[in-house]
Amino acid sequence: MDISIPQALLLIPVIAGSVYEVIRLVIVKRFLAGHMDRDGVPPGGWPPVTILKPLRGLDKGLAENLRSACRQDYPRYQVVLAVQDRDDPALPVMEEIRREFPDRVELAVENVVVGFNGKINNLVGALRHARHDILVISDSDVRLPEDYLRSIVAPLAGPGGGKVAYACTLYRAAGAGAWYEKLGLLTYNAAFIPDIIFAYVTNAAPFCIGASVALRRRDLEAAGGFAALGDYLAEDYEMGRRLLARGGRMVLLPREVVITVDLPSSARWWAGQVSWDLKTRSARPTGFFAAVVTRAIPFAALFAALRLADGVGMAVLVTAIVIRLGTAAALLGVLRDREGRRALWLLPVRDVAGFFSWAAALVSRTVVWRGTRYVLDRHGRLAGVR
Repeated sequence: MDISIPQALLLIPVIAGSVYEVIRLVIVKRFLAGHMDRDGVPPGGWPPVTILKPLRGLDKGLAENLRSACRQDYPRYQVVLAVQDRDDPALPVMEEIRREFPDRVELAVENVVVGFNGKINNLVGALRHARHDILVISDSDVRLPEDYLRSIVAPLAGPGGGKVAYACTLYRAAGAGAWYEKLGLLTYNAAFIPDIIFAYVTNAAPFCIGASVALRRRDLEAAGGFAALGDYLAEDYEMGRRLLARGGRMVLLPREVVITVDLPSSARWWAGQVSWDLKTRSARPTGFFAAVVTRAIPFAALFAALRLADGVGMAVLVTAIVIRLGTAAALLGVLRDREGRRALWLLPVRDVAGFFSWAAALVSRTVVWRGTRYVLDRHGRLAGVR
């Protein structure tokens, strides 16, 4: 069997990626199996909490997402629903939720601009209405289980909580309809979440999951506040980096929230994929470039193509696909993700598309957020609107 040098080089990420899939599966299973539920009230009792919900536009299932924040099994908390403009289509839904929960919900309509990052602008306005020191940031497309607040606040309120800078939960994408929404779901559930668990357990890289994070207001302000994050594309990563730099640690909880997949078109899905990779590149450039060696299926396909789909080439490609699908099926089973398992037949397509979006992020300097296209500077920060 003759293998040329280019073909041998292509086998490196095929082998590395396949080994990574197996190792990651083992780590995810051990992480989830090693965390037992910890019930009970913290020694000082449950501290009051403010949930910050930044909104823009009408997400799929928005009303139920907001209601889930108002139905928490928690003694004392406030929910701040925030938009930038009075003509935002989300405002009527927000007002409906406030009428349902008048003692819990406060609306923040604040046209604040501290940078190009719309979420941060929204959070700055929301923070003006927050009454409590413990803050929980929960994105508008997130649906919360009833025990969510107790779970995410416990690391901050329990013994040793003073050393915890912030706590995050896992999340699971759901509600995918069209094929491109299924591809988006697999990006979350079969790639991002297992990678996050791997990074946490191995200390491979710091991170902060901005869709579901709890922290102290005083720590946030000591780290520069939301306003200092106004031009960062990866604002959650930068916030986490600043908090950890002050000597605290992060906690990743095995509990999960649900993120609703809401992609109106395949073009929006593709723009989101490239934006995702651009965000990773701006936050962790070394990790972004190193991740290419874990993409087994695209390189196995290139290997097979160079060999004109002969027996060896097809054997390598089929083996890579079987390992990827098998480990992903096991991962999604551990994560109790039936919807993801039903969409697994699309995973090779997602992985190939992910390779091309990674390549696009190498040369792209624009990112799309909520329908607006932003320009990035050479440091990966938002520098203008196109």
